[in-house]
Amino acid sequence: MRTSLAFAAVLIAAVCCCAQEKTADIEERIHRVENSLVELKVFSVAEIFRAGRDEPAERKTLSERMAHYKIPGVSIAVINDFRIEWAKVYGIKRAGSDEPVTTETLFEAGSTTKFLTAVLTHRLIEQGLLNLDEDVNLRLKSWQIPESDFTRESRVTLRLLLSHRAGISRPDGGFGYEDGSTPSLVQVLKGEAPATNKPAVVEFVPGSQHQYSNLGYLVIQQLIEEVTGRPYIELVQEKIFDPVGMKSSTLEFPLSAEVDRIAASPHDAEGKAYGHWLHPTALAHGNLQSTPAELALLSIELMRARRGESDRLLSQETVKRMFNAELNFDTDQMLGFTGQGLGVFLIGEGENLYFSHPGHNEPGINCMLIACPATGKGAVIMTNGAMGLFLAMDFLAALISEYNWLIL
Repeated sequence: MRTSLAFAAVLIAAVCCCAQEKTADIEERIHRVENSLVELKVFSVAEIFRAGRDEPAERKTLSERMAHYKIPGVSIAVINDFRIEWAKVYGIKRAGSDEPVTTETLFEAGSTTKFLTAVLTHRLIEQGLLNLDEDVNLRLKSWQIPESDFTRESRVTLRLLLSHRAGISRPDGGFGYEDGSTPSLVQVLKGEAPATNKPAVVEFVPGSQHQYSNLGYLVIQQLIEEVTGRPYIELVQEKIFDPVGMKSSTLEFPLSAEVDRIAASPHDAEGKAYGHWLHPTALAHGNLQSTPAELALLSIELMRARRGESDRLLSQETVKRMFNAELNFDTDQMLGFTGQGLGVFLIGEGENLYFSHPGHNEPGINCMLIACPATGKGAVIMTNGAMGLFLAMDFLAALISEYNWLIL
C-alpha cells in the first residue's frame, strides 16, 4: 500500500511539473508574439504570411502598435492543435474610463457576422429547408428581388448570395433609420421609411462578377425567416450558439442593460469613444457581438467537421463545399485573399488552406478570424478602434512566425 501511495505521489508530481512547464512554454510564446509585431507596408492577408516568414528590420510591441493606431482595447484567442491554447486581453473598454477589457468583454464582430449567417444557411440546406441553387424569388413572398434585364438573364441563388456574386447593390452610408423608429427588414430591403438606406437592387447579371454586398446577406436573412417562419436571431441561438457553447454571443439591438455593461465601445481613428451603431432588424450582415474565445470555438468546430471528426453543426461534405473557392482572386485584390468561398474568404490551398472573415463596423470596432482546417491553427482578434484590422494584420504576422503557419 505504501509503495502504491508513493508511486501515486510521484505520478501526480510529474503531471503537475509537466503542466507547469507547458504553461511556462505558452507564456514564453505569448511574450515573443507580443514583442514581435511587424509593421506591414501593405494591408493584405497575403502580406502577413510573407512578413511572417521574413525577418524584418524592426519588431514592434503590441502596446506600441495599439498606441500607434489609437486603439484602447484588444482581445485575442489563439488556436493551436484544434483547441484554444491561450486567450488574453489588453487595454480598456472605453477611452476615458479605467474599466479593463476582460475575456468576457463583448466586441462587435462586424461583417464576421456573415460567417455566422453562412453556417446557419448551410445547416438549413442540410435539413432540406433551403436550396443552394434555386431562384430565391421562388421562396420569397413578403418582398422579392426586383426584376430587371439582369435577372431575366440569370437568377439570384443562395450560392451567388453567399459568395457575393448575385449582383446585389451595396449601399453607401450603412443602414440608417429615423430616430425613434424600428424599420422592418422588408422596409430596409425596399429602402422605404423609416429606413433611410437605398433599396436592394441587382446591378449586373448574377454570377458575372464579384461585388461584396451587405444587402445580399439581408436577402439571405429574409429568405431564412420566410422559409422557416421563425426569427433569424432565434435560429442562430438554437442551431449555432447553443450547440457550440457560445453562451455570451448575441445579435440583439438595442442592447440589454447586461450586454451594454460588458460590451466594448467603438472608437474612431482618433480614439474618440461612441455608442453602438447597430440595427434592430437588419442583423445577418453585421450585428453579432461576441468574444474571440467563442468565435474560436465556432472555428474549431468547423475545422473538425472539415476533417470528418464532428458533425455537430455541419457535415464534412458541406464544410468542404463551404471552403471551396467559387472564384479566385489575385492577391492584389480583396485584402490579399486568394478565393471566395460560400460565406468565407480563402487563402492558400490544399493542406495550406485557410478560411477567414474580417469585420468592421462604424465608427470603429473590428474582428479578424482566420484558421487552417488541416493544421488546427488559427486566431480571432477583436479590437475597439477604427484601425483595428491594421493592428490585427501586424499581430498575425508575429503569430505566423511563432507558430509556423504554413502557406504555399
